Amino acid sequence: MTEDTDAWEMVQKKANQFVLDGAPFYINGFNTYWLMVFAADQSTRGKVTEVFQQASSVGLTVCRTWAFNDGQWRALQKSPSVYDEEVFKALDFVVSEAKKYKIRLILSLVNNWDAYGGKPQYVKWGKAAGLNLTNDDDFFAHPTLKSYYKAHVKTVLNRVNTITNVTYKNDPTIFAWELMNEPRCVSDSSGNTLQSWIEEMAVYVKSIDAKHLVEIGLEGFYGPSSPDRAQFNPNSYATQVGTDFIRNHQSLGVDFASVHIYADSWVSQTISDVHLQFTKSWIEAHIEDAERYLGMPVVFSEFGVSTKDPGYNSTYRDTLISTVYKTLLNSTKQGGSGGGSLLWQVFPEGTDYMDDGYAIVLSKSRSTANIISLHSKRIATFNSQCSWKCHWGCRKKNQLESFLDHDEL
Repeated sequence: MTEDTDAWEMVQKKANQFVLDGAPFYINGFNTYWLMVFAADQSTRGKVTEVFQQASSVGLTVCRTWAFNDGQWRALQKSPSVYDEEVFKALDFVVSEAKKYKIRLILSLVNNWDAYGGKPQYVKWGKAAGLNLTNDDDFFAHPTLKSYYKAHVKTVLNRVNTITNVTYKNDPTIFAWELMNEPRCVSDSSGNTLQSWIEEMAVYVKSIDAKHLVEIGLEGFYGPSSPDRAQFNPNSYATQVGTDFIRNHQSLGVDFASVHIYADSWVSQTISDVHLQFTKSWIEAHIEDAERYLGMPVVFSEFGVSTKDPGYNSTYRDTLISTVYKTLLNSTKQGGSGGGSLLWQVFPEGTDYMDDGYAIVLSKSRSTANIISLHSKRIATFNSQCSWKCHWGCRKKNQLESFLDHDEL
């Protein structure tokens, strides 16, 4: 049977931009990490459809979600290379449902943290198999643990969707593969251990699937290879977690850069204007790196503010989101490396028990929904009116710029 993708094109990268059908493809997106787990239960499956429908209604085009759940409740991977077919069918549903709403997916393949199993679960599996492991960071170095991860990657990429009959590695619904959510290797602050792992795994993913884009999943901290950029880090600890933004992203097989933005975790929990200043300079520094050193797009793939923070109010959240969008738009208007951003995180109604403080329920947050919708319209206008070759040499520039700069709906 032939694979039907309804002539939906695969997103590609050309120099420092994403491209689709020869035109730039700047994105406005969101995170909802728990879609597979919700799809695995008939009583909550409808929430997957709801979140895609609501996100689509405000013009969001990319969703980042987990393609892993290791050894935990409702696990996809119950033990190394042993899968729960019902949970895999739930992931199939997520992919097929995303396509219905014209939303592309960034699928993350493992967690650095213990939520949904992650790196610590792989180490537990290794110990259960009799390996002499001393530290969760052995995940990055031990050959057996690396083979467990590779086997998972191979299984997911070669999965044939039971609903659409399209193999994941051939499905344009998938925007990109993410090697890991927020990798850190604190046991080696030189960054060499994590660098080797990234180099090995990016090439491994590409060896199975040369069509899709690949990104690492980094938070964006500057490391030892670029001491002059350390001034942009939120704190001194960020330099010592074994990640190295510029060096890591120069690895073969990595197509675009990822950065997270959490001033309320990294700078101080109490909300202040300092957070907004940090956010702006953090974005600008990474866009500059992506243009000057990397020659690739950069996606700010998690950003938000928690309702639990001291001093929080919804006006501040709107200001933070607007700050991210406006800073990115300055790059977009010039055809720059600021490839887009993904809110952390969009939830449908009735899922409050999953809320970590960052959930945005669009139907209950009209002002926020309006900000998101306006930004989506601006990006869609840019994408539709300027071909890649044009680079703003066209007469549409003035007309577009007035729309892109206008603050009202």
